[in-house]
Amino acid sequence: MKARTVLVWLAIVALTVLPLWLVSAPPANPGGEASALFAGADDRAQRAIGDIAPGYKPWFAPVFEPASDEIASLLFALQAAIGAGVIGFWLGLSVARERASKISSPQDQRAD
Repeated sequence: MKARTVLVWLAIVALTVLPLWLVSAPPANPGGEASALFAGADDRAQRAIGDIAPGYKPWFAPVFEPASDEIASLLFALQAAIGAGVIGFWLGLSVARERASKISSPQDQRAD
C-alpha cells in the first residue's frame, strides 16, 4: 500500500477511536436515567419553549408515538440507513452513467 493510503486509514481510525477513548462517561442521574448531556434537540427545544411561554400548547400531536426510546432510536437509524442507501444508489448510478458515456464516446468517434 502507498504511504498516503496508510496515513489516511490511520487518520480515520484515530478520528473514530480517540473521541471514544478520551471522553469520560457523564455521571448518571439519581433516578438511573441517562444524563441530560445527551438529550436530543427536541427535548432541549421543549424545555426552551416551556421557559419562554409556560402556557404554550402544541398545535398538533404526533401521528405515531414509539412505545420506547429504543424503538424511536431504531426507527431513526432505519430512516438514516434508507436515506444513505438511496444516496449511495444515486451516486453509484451517476458514476456508472458517466463511465458508460466516456467509454461509448470514443467508439462512436471511431465509427465515423
